[in-house]
This record gives sequence, structure tokens and C-alpha cells, in this order.
Amino acid sequence: MLEYFLGSYIITIVGVIAAYIWGEHVHPGSGLTAIFIVAVLAVLETSLSFDNAVVNAMKLEKMSHKWRHRFLTWGIAIAVFGMRFLFPVLVVSIFAHLDMVTVTKIAISDSAKYASYLHATHAPIVTFGGMFLIMLFLNYFFNHEKDVHWIKPIEAPLSHLDHIKGIEVIIALIMLIITQNFIPQDEKLAVVIAGMAGIITYLAIDGVAHFLEKHEQMRQAKCATDTIKCAGLISFIYLELIDASFSLDGVLGAFALSNDIIIITIGLAIGAMFVRSLTIMLVEKKTLAQFLYLEHGAHWAIGALAVIMLVTTVKEVPEVVTGLIGLVFIVAALVSSIIHNKKSSALQ
Repeated sequence: MLEYFLGSYIITIVGVIAAYIWGEHVHPGSGLTAIFIVAVLAVLETSLSFDNAVVNAMKLEKMSHKWRHRFLTWGIAIAVFGMRFLFPVLVVSIFAHLDMVTVTKIAISDSAKYASYLHATHAPIVTFGGMFLIMLFLNYFFNHEKDVHWIKPIEAPLSHLDHIKGIEVIIALIMLIITQNFIPQDEKLAVVIAGMAGIITYLAIDGVAHFLEKHEQMRQAKCATDTIKCAGLISFIYLELIDASFSLDGVLGAFALSNDIIIITIGLAIGAMFVRSLTIMLVEKKTLAQFLYLEHGAHWAIGALAVIMLVTTVKEVPEVVTGLIGLVFIVAALVSSIIHNKKSSALQ
């Protein structure tokens, strides 16, 4: 266990020290409070992202050791500074018509004002993530070649829907149309554009990934090598986008605990690091192969999260509810897998 989580422990120690120093800098005497908030955020991020770890592990199993290492190193930098800090700043910059330098200064010096800006852009942010995850969910279950089904009465019929060309896009667009009906008039356009951007982003990344996988077995050594390198890069980008979509709701929900972007970033960074360590452990120990239905449970959790994200465009949903729904799917899939393994062993 230590070999997988050593980096996470180091990040935790550094993060706790940084949180204390920053807390004392902003409000003398509040260092311990800052540490407490960081700890709560880290635990929430880790506990609510197990389904993310399972999905990441599915992709990492097909990647080389080098790209797995890059996911843990480059990836954590992108996840922490890219998604937990820069992305919200970029979104606020776009919708508030301010340059990123100004928004960054506001985020650090006037946390209440920054939080209000971010709250105003909540709907388009979660719509983008929701549409991306909906496409991921539908693409997994709409696959006639998938012969393993967890909830068979539902999954078996769904697996044949991929015979209808573009059905995933049709369903996603219908969900987007329904969602925008409940959005205030002045936010409709932003929500629709964000939702379409989420769908297009998924299609673009998934399309390129499939193209590279198809050509991975080319006989020419040089071409094959180049293809594998590209496939690793595309899979890396794909993983980062999945992680980004999972993190959107968490980033926004974190402001319920603190308006301080630095404290939030530290807390979520620790959680994100533990999720990545867990992902690597799942891959190295081949946990997904041992528990047959774990992938299914993770994708049902993704579908539930996507729907909840769309609901939050008009109505607040507590983070605890979101996390518990995902946890229920994961635990149920894990229990079903254990039962399946026992039955298989008994038959042998």
C-alpha cells in the first residue's frame, strides 16, 4: 500500500503545512481552521471519486507504464492547477468579461466576490460536465459487443441500441433541450453552448482514440510506434477530461465550506492525489479483472452524477446525496462481483 500512496502522503504533509501558513497569513490565528477545512475537502474529494478511479483504471490498463507515470505526475498538476484553479478562473473571466489576471487577483484577494462570480456561471459549467459524462455513460452501455451485464434486464436491451446510428448524441441533445427549458432566459444560450461543447468534446476525443486504436496494429514498426505514442497521449487527454468533468461539481460545491480559492485548491489537490494513487493500485493489482461488475457500477454512478449535474442547473443538490448515490452503485457492484466469484468457484 505504501508504494502506491507514498506520493499522496507527501502531498498531504506539504498541503497541510501550506494551508496552515496561508491561513495564518490571511487571518492570524486561523491556521488550524484552514487545516480542518483542507482535511474535510480532501476526504470528500477522495470518498466521492471512487467511481472516477474505476473509470480511470479502465483506460490506464491499456496504457504503457510510462503514460501511467505521466498520469500520476503531469496529470496531478493539470488536475490541481488546471481544473481546481485555472479552469474556474477561465470560466469567470469569459462570463464576467474580465481578463484572467484580474480574476486571479480577485480570487486571491476578494474570495467573496470571486465566489459570487463562480456561482453565476454554475449552470454552464455543470452542463458541460454533465453532457460529457452522459456521453461516456451511454457509450459504455450502448455496445452490442458487450456480453457481460450486471443489471441484465436493463443492460442487455441497452447494449443493442448502438445499432441506431448516433443514438447517444440524440439522447444527449434531448436531455440538453429539456434542461434548457428550466433555465432563466438570460442563461439559456450559455447553457446550450456549454452542453453542445461537452458533447462535441467527447465525440472528438473518443473519435480520435478509436482511430488510433484501430491503427495500433500496423505492421510497419515506425508507424506502429508513432501510433502507440499518439494513442498514449490521446488516452491521457481523455482521462484528464473525464477527471475534469467529475471535478466540476466538487469544485463548485467546495465553496460551501470555504470561499478561499487557495484552501480549496489544497484540499481538492490532496483528494485528487489519493484518487490517482487508488487508480494506479487498481491497475497494478488488476482489481477490475477480479471484480467483474465494478466497471458497470462505476458507469451507473457516472450516469447518476451526470443527471444530478443537470438538475443542479436549477436546483441545489447536496454533495452528500451525490456521493451516496455513487457509493451505493459501487458497493452494490462490488458485492455482486464477490457473489459471482463465489458461485464460479463453487462450480469449478
